[in-house]
Amino acid sequence: MKNYLIKKTYLTFITIFTVLVCSTSVLIPQSLKLKIIETSDVHGTVFPYDFINDKDSPTSLAQVHTFVQQERNTSDQQVILLDNGDILQGQPVVYYYNFVRTDTTHLYADVMNYMRYDAATVGNHDIETGHPVYDKFRSELNFPWLAANAIDIQTGEPYFEPYTIIEKEGFRIAVLGLITPGIPNWLPKKIWEGIEFEDMIVTAEKWVKKIIEKEKPDLMIGLFHSGVDYTYNNETAETPRNENASKLIAEKIPGFDLIFVGHDHRSWNFTLINSEGDEVLILGTRNDAKNVAAATVLLERTDKGLKKNISGELIEIQDFNPDEEFMRTFASGMNEVKNFVSKKIGLFEEAVSTKESMFGNSKFIDLIHTIQLELTEADVSFAAPLSFNAVINEGDVFVRDMFKLYRYENLLYTMSLTGKEIKDYLEYSYGLWFNTMTSADDYLLNYKTDDEGNITFSNNSPQLKYQFYNFSSAAGINYTVDVSKPVGQRVTILSMSDGSNFHLDKTYKAAINSYRGNGGGGHLTKGAGIAHNELPDRIVASTERDLRYFLMKWIEKTGIVVPTQFNNWEVIPNDWWQKGREREMKLLYCSK
Repeated sequence: MKNYLIKKTYLTFITIFTVLVCSTSVLIPQSLKLKIIETSDVHGTVFPYDFINDKDSPTSLAQVHTFVQQERNTSDQQVILLDNGDILQGQPVVYYYNFVRTDTTHLYADVMNYMRYDAATVGNHDIETGHPVYDKFRSELNFPWLAANAIDIQTGEPYFEPYTIIEKEGFRIAVLGLITPGIPNWLPKKIWEGIEFEDMIVTAEKWVKKIIEKEKPDLMIGLFHSGVDYTYNNETAETPRNENASKLIAEKIPGFDLIFVGHDHRSWNFTLINSEGDEVLILGTRNDAKNVAAATVLLERTDKGLKKNISGELIEIQDFNPDEEFMRTFASGMNEVKNFVSKKIGLFEEAVSTKESMFGNSKFIDLIHTIQLELTEADVSFAAPLSFNAVINEGDVFVRDMFKLYRYENLLYTMSLTGKEIKDYLEYSYGLWFNTMTSADDYLLNYKTDDEGNITFSNNSPQLKYQFYNFSSAAGINYTVDVSKPVGQRVTILSMSDGSNFHLDKTYKAAINSYRGNGGGGHLTKGAGIAHNELPDRIVASTERDLRYFLMKWIEKTGIVVPTQFNNWEVIPNDWWQKGREREMKLLYCSK
């Protein structure tokens, strides 16, 4: 009996002790410090070397890796590394592994696996590479590549993974990926065939509910390849499939704690209040690994629930040295690309620059016109400067120079346009391009201005109202642009360049890049008034490879290139143009 009482007392003690311990463990706070790092719009800047200009570069993923490793070596925190898209276009290193060296794992995939990314979102320039490239690239990644609103037409499900759950010390972090839905407006259908790009807001609302119900995350992150300014390109908050809907989602869709943005190449670090009164932190980075966005998140479980403390910062990458092990690991790939871009393809008898292209007719753009007209045998060619300040020097020309001559992997279309559509296209272009002048003292170009009419500046540079890559001129016709007249009444087409008559009611063949031909910039839709769904019917022919490839082959065949200026169009009044050009060349480039 005595033994029984002792045993019973012991068991009672153990039971009470266990209950106390278990109850206490529930009350003991569990906490976690996270450092969440975002890269975005890196555009192939893997190494601290500019393959295009054959010189060192101040920023790169090699330096980002130094920062990430520093944070991983901090003992009191866990690190999550994310990328927000547009990685497969830009520097020749990605072009080389996209289209030339395709018999091996893509170098950028190796780099991202080496850096131990946890998740990434697909960008529009990643889709631009075409199915063979991005489908292969996706299969080579050791982490999920996200885009919940890119829908597989056959299955009705996301073509890429919609979201991922990352677990850190018992806490669950959800990352929802979205891609800007403007891709059908910019890229040929065959490049994204089989995929539909849904509205970001609609998609976010659907998936946030699913994730919360199924996964019960402790932290909800948006990883959106989309910008903050939803009014860009004259869109509004109500515009379906808004190109830059990140801020709208943060405001309208409850559930997000933190949203990383991309696509707009701008630094962001601010907090807003959503529709339920909760704070949402918005972070975004500049392009080419110039900086990274980093969020510090403190999570703490208490008897009153989960406490969250979230703050953000932008880290300048030029302050870090390239990681030596990173550079050794990928040295052979770097050298292979150096050899590729160093191949001589021809000789230029004089230098050409995009500077002149900002103000009028130029040898730089006319070289592109020349090649486009020869390739397509079209009547008219359209082209715009794709770089703000690019120069191809006199003398030997190398593969690297083709990335100055033509920045993007656009295809070349031949399209059917009436004379009136050509004129309306140009009226729209010059409406974006030039200011309406009342005297020679007015600005020639269209600038962003403040409420007092003063030009706005960013990083000490005057801001153009519209992107220069939409400053599209024409060859094959002779015309004038009268900047003293209002938008829509400036262009007078005098004749075809061979002297024959130009007719508004006649149909012509036009050489035009695929970005513009699919509606990019609005020249054909808003300008010429062609319905977007009718554009594919206007395409007479298309190149199978990117235009840069054909430019390179043309220069190789020509050998010695003598850049010439057509002088087929001019800005009038001429004296106003002369004074404006002289004044604003100094303003934009600090030069004559």
